[in-house]
Amino acid sequence: MDELQGRVLIVEDDASQRRSLRATLGILGFDVGEAANGEDALLRLHMVDYDAVLLDINMPGFGGIETCLRIRRTFARLPVLMLTVRESEDDTVQAFEAGADDYVTKPFRIRELTARVSNAIRRYRAPEGLSEVPITIGDVTLDPDRRRLEKSGIEIRLTPHEFDILRLLMMNAGRPITHARLHIALHLPGEIANRRYLRVLIGQLRKKLNDNYADPTYILTDGYIGYRFRTQ
Repeated sequence: MDELQGRVLIVEDDASQRRSLRATLGILGFDVGEAANGEDALLRLHMVDYDAVLLDINMPGFGGIETCLRIRRTFARLPVLMLTVRESEDDTVQAFEAGADDYVTKPFRIRELTARVSNAIRRYRAPEGLSEVPITIGDVTLDPDRRRLEKSGIEIRLTPHEFDILRLLMMNAGRPITHARLHIALHLPGEIANRRYLRVLIGQLRKKLNDNYADPTYILTDGYIGYRFRTQ
């Protein structure tokens, strides 16, 4: 028997779309569950240990964005991939700020969707200890255990908050990290939990990495979403 690729919950109000996705993902080795709305999805998530959620953004009831927010309150690490026929910056920002891990616009290629789901599940299942090995991207190496940063073999001193931001960005290189997620990672108190504070920290990191703000090599700004570390 083929190895199970993972348990995926499809949250989609269109029954034909659900059946189509379930059949395709099932053939590819996924164990697939269905929910017609956000309320049903939350109930099912408390009954079955899913590895990922495919969530339609445009649904009746409290909708995909609200559903994602509620999933995040209880299942902080569970991968959520948003599905939508829309393709606008506002929708993308809302999806990521609600805690989505990825955003796929319909119609999508099933091989691309499957690859994204598989990658999300692989990250979700990976033991947390694996993220503590040194991370090297280009000429930058970050050692989480020793809390040490080097560029071209030369150590760069960082404040605790600068280090925590860079660690999160490099662990997720190529993926946008939202302002909200950065605030949570830094455990910022309410009075300083704002984007201006993050901009200051990012500015300091860029200066220490000798990163050109106008044409950055390392830390990129993703519109109104947040920041990401460029893969090299």
